[in-house]
Amino acid sequence: MGNPDLEKVKERMRTLRREIDEHNYRYHVLDQPLIDDQTFDHLMRELQELEQTYPELQDPDSPTMRVGGEPLSAFEPLDHKVAMLGLDNAFNEQELHDFDARVRRLSGLESLEYLCELKMDGLAVSLQYEEGVFMRGATRGDGYTGEDITQNLRTIRQIPLQLPEPVTLEVRGEVYINKAAFEQLNRQREDQGLPLFANPRNAAAGSVRQLDPRLAGARPLRIFVYGLGEHSLNKSTQKELLDYLHKLHFPVNANYEVCSGPGEAWDYCLKWQDKRYELPYETDGVVIKVNRLNLQQSLGFTARSPRWAIAFKYPPEEKNTRVIDIRVNVGRTGAITPVAILEPVTLSGTTVQRASLHNEDFIDAKDIMIGDIVSVHKAGEIIPEILGVLKEKRTGEERAFTMPRSCPSCGSETHRLGGEAALRCLNPTCPAQLVEKLVHFASRRAMDIEGLGPAVAEMLFREGLVKDVGDLYYLRPEQLVGLERMAEKSAANLIEAIRKSRENPLRRLMFGLGINFVGEKAARLFAEKFGHLDLLRQASEEELTAIPEIGPKIAEAVVSFFGMPETGPVLDKLKQAGVNFYEPASSEQAEAAAILAGKTFVFSGALEEFTRDQAADLVEERGGKVASSVSKKTDYLVAGEDPGSKLEKARNLGVEILDETGFKEVLKG
Repeated sequence: MGNPDLEKVKERMRTLRREIDEHNYRYHVLDQPLIDDQTFDHLMRELQELEQTYPELQDPDSPTMRVGGEPLSAFEPLDHKVAMLGLDNAFNEQELHDFDARVRRLSGLESLEYLCELKMDGLAVSLQYEEGVFMRGATRGDGYTGEDITQNLRTIRQIPLQLPEPVTLEVRGEVYINKAAFEQLNRQREDQGLPLFANPRNAAAGSVRQLDPRLAGARPLRIFVYGLGEHSLNKSTQKELLDYLHKLHFPVNANYEVCSGPGEAWDYCLKWQDKRYELPYETDGVVIKVNRLNLQQSLGFTARSPRWAIAFKYPPEEKNTRVIDIRVNVGRTGAITPVAILEPVTLSGTTVQRASLHNEDFIDAKDIMIGDIVSVHKAGEIIPEILGVLKEKRTGEERAFTMPRSCPSCGSETHRLGGEAALRCLNPTCPAQLVEKLVHFASRRAMDIEGLGPAVAEMLFREGLVKDVGDLYYLRPEQLVGLERMAEKSAANLIEAIRKSRENPLRRLMFGLGINFVGEKAARLFAEKFGHLDLLRQASEEELTAIPEIGPKIAEAVVSFFGMPETGPVLDKLKQAGVNFYEPASSEQAEAAAILAGKTFVFSGALEEFTRDQAADLVEERGGKVASSVSKKTDYLVAGEDPGSKLEKARNLGVEILDETGFKEVLKG
C-alpha cells in the first residue's frame, strides 16, 4: 500500500503543474492573463520547493524545467524522421500561376484550394512529443539531421511542455523575436559595447543556438507553429490541422486564409505587402500550401522541397538618399554613437531621417562620408541601416568624419576601452549621461515614474533641480510650476508619481540604477539573493558570480559601480528619502531564511539527491552560507561519496560532519 502523504504531494504537484501550464498558455499565447505576476510566482515557488523536497517526483515536463540546464560543450545531432525540406520560391504573380498549373497537372484536378499564411523569417525547428510530453527539439539543419536544442527550446514559454491530450507527434514551427523586443535587445547590446544583431532572424537563430541554455532563456524568443512532421493524426485539411494545433495550446498565427485558386492566393499576397508593416513581428513573404492533406501526401517531395507548397517572397525595399550630416549621441553608459542624418526617405511604410552608424569601425568599413549618396534599407524591416556608398556619385565635395576626441556634452577626453568597439566618455558627471540615466531610472520597467520622459528630464537637469536620481525625491511642486510644460496639475502628477515609486521592490530600483550589463533579469536575481541593497553593496565578485546566470563581467560591473565615490551619496539620498531598499519575501521565505542564519556549510563529494548548486541554494535560502574550504568558522561539512581531504580536515578541527540524510534533517530546522 502506498504512502498516503506522498500521494497527496504527488496530486498537489500535478495540480500545480496543470495550473502553471494553463497560466503560461493564457499569458504567453493568448495574451489573456487571469492572475497577476505575484500570484504566478507564488505557484511556481511552491512547485519548486516541492520538487526540491521530493526530487524523486520530478518530471521532465515540469514548468520548472524552463530555466535551462548546464551549458553544453556542443550540440548533438538529431535525425528528422520526416525530412524538413525548404520551399521553392515565387517572386511574382506569374510564378505563382505556374506553381498552380504544375500542381493541377500532377494531381489531375481542374481547381485547387490553398491555405495561405504569413512566412515568418526566423529559425525553423522541430518539436517531438511522446504521449503529450515534450521530449526533444531540433533545428532544421540540412533537412535530414538537425542539432538537438531541447534545453534551449524548453526556455520558450509559448512551447507547451505538456499537451492537454496524450498524443505522440512531431510539430514544426518557426522561432522568432518581435520587432520591439529586437530593438530593445540591440539597445542593450549597444550600451554594453557588444556587436549588434543585423536583424530579428539572426537574433533568434543566434539565441536558439546558444550552448548555455540560460542565455537562450534570457532572450525574448517566441514561436509560431505551422505543421507536422511524423504523426498518426486523421485530419482532412491544413486548416483543420492548424485548428487542432491551436486546441493543443500551440501558438498558431491567426492571419491565415483558405483561398480558391492562384488568383485569390495572389490577392492575399498583395493585401499583406504593405499591411505587414503593422504587425509586431517580421514577415518576408507568404507560404501557399495545398489545403487537402491527402493531396499533399500524394504529391510528395522533390529532392529539396515539397511539390505542394511554395513561398512567395516580398522584394526587399532599398532606396538611395544623401547623408546630410553625421552627429554623435552620448548614452547613459557613456557610449558615444555616431548617427547619420539623412535626407528624408520612405521605407517600409515610414519616413526615415536617421540611421545609426554604430561605431568608428562601421564607418571605416563602409567608407561613409558626409555628403555621400548611400543605399538604405530597414534591417529586418525595422531599423534603418546604410548598406553601402554609391561612390560613383561622389563629386569631391564630400567630407570625412572622425569621432570626437572629447565628449560633446562635457568636454572630457574620450576613450576606447580594450575589447570594445564603442568610444566612451568616462566622466560620471557628464550631463548627457546623467539625463539618460534619469530617463532610464524613470522608465516603465524600472521605477515607472509617469511623466518623466526625455524632455522633462533634460529640463530638470538644465534648471539645476536634479543632478542625479536621488534628487528626484526632494522635488517640490512649487519648484516645477511655471517651468516649460509644467502647469500646476502636471507638476502635482509628477510629484505623486515620484512619491509612489518609493514603494517599488528592490529589483526595480536595481534595474533603474543603470549599472552596466545589469538588465531586468540580473536585477531580479540580485534582489532575490540578497534581499536588501545594503547587503548587495557589500558583496564581492565571488559572491555575485556564485549566483547562477551571473558571470564575471556583470559581477565586476556591479562591484565597480558600488565602489565609485559618486555612488554612495546618491544611494544615501535615496535611503533618506524613504525609497524602498528591500525585496519583499513571502512569509514562508522569511521563516525559512531564519533556520540556518549564521551557519557556514562546506560540501565535499557527490550527493545523490542534489547537485552541489541545488544544495548550496537550499542552505542560502535558509540564511546560511556556503564556503569552498574547511576552517575553524565552518559549522558543518556535508560529506557525499568520495569526500576527499576536506573530511579529514573537518575531523581535525572538530567540525560537525553530516551525511546526506543528516543534511536534510538540518535543513528542516
